[in-house]
Formats: sequence, C-alpha cells, structure tokens
Amino acid sequence: MAATTRDRALDAAVEVLGAEGVRALTHARVDARAGLPPGSTSNWFRTRRALIAGVLDRIGEREQADLDPSQLPLPRDPGELIEAFVALLELQSGSFALRTRARYALFLELATDSELAAPLHRDRREFERLTERLVASAGIVEVVPTARALMALGDGLLFHRLTVDPALELRPPIERVVRALVAHD
Repeated sequence: MAATTRDRALDAAVEVLGAEGVRALTHARVDARAGLPPGSTSNWFRTRRALIAGVLDRIGEREQADLDPSQLPLPRDPGELIEAFVALLELQSGSFALRTRARYALFLELATDSELAAPLHRDRREFERLTERLVASAGIVEVVPTARALMALGDGLLFHRLTVDPALELRPPIERVVRALVAHD
C-alpha cells in the first residue's frame, strides 16, 4: 500500500530530526525532504508542536512494527540474551540510526514538557517490558534490576556509537555486564 501524504511527511520529519537535529525541524524542510509540495505538512500539522506530536506517534508506530516482541525469538540462556541484545542495538544504531537519533533529540528537547513527552515515556516502558521479557526468558532470576542495567548500558553504547564511534564493538561490554549480572544473580 502506498504511503499517505501524512505518513510521508512524518517519515521525512523523523529523518530531518535524526540527520539535522531539533532546530532543523520545520514544515518547509519536511516538505522538501518528503518531496511534497510546499504547505503539505502544515495541512496535516498546523503548528510545530502538532508536528512534534505526530512525529512522536510515528516513531512509536514504526518501532512497534519493526521490533514486534511477538516476532522476536526468546533467549533460552544468558548467551542467547547477549546475542539478542547485541542484535537489537545493532539495529538501533544501524538501520534505525536516524530514528534513534530523532528519539534521543526529542527526549532532550521535551525534558520539561511532560505532556508532549508522554509518548516517549510510554514507548520507553514498552522497551523496558520487552527487555524484562528477554531477561526472564534467559533464566535470570533478578529480572527488573538486570533489565534496567542492560537498558542503561544500551543507552550508553547507542549514544557513543551514534555520536563518537560508529564502529564501537557492542558485544564485549554487553557480554561482560550480562556475565557479571548472572554471577551476581
């Protein structure tokens, strides 16, 4: 099915955010990036705030579709958990890097706007639940603290990979942390 004008605008807005940052997010830039006639984006999103709200929903929709928990194989042990987490971070810093950058930019931009940031926090909770599910499936007893530690590590690794060192090896630190958490379990 062909993407609607609205979807094209939102996907382009995510690209603008991920590639150029929050200050670059304008209706005109989104129209240009999407190859839409001038004014198209503002027909759907009258204000910048409405555009940001639309982008937040779009990021959540795309992540749900791309990272559908029901489609992910569940790890049966800590080794498979390491593999799953490395693969997830590879996606977030590879194929989905622009979207990840856009999400991080919005987290920072909206830190003091609880209403607009609500979808980001909702999506974060979904990712927490997914991580908890992976940890539990791997047979680790202390699910919540282990999941939180992995998520904190993942955020740091993603941030480093997206800003400083795109070639950063993910496996060594993830393996070290998982092995330490399992030994502590």
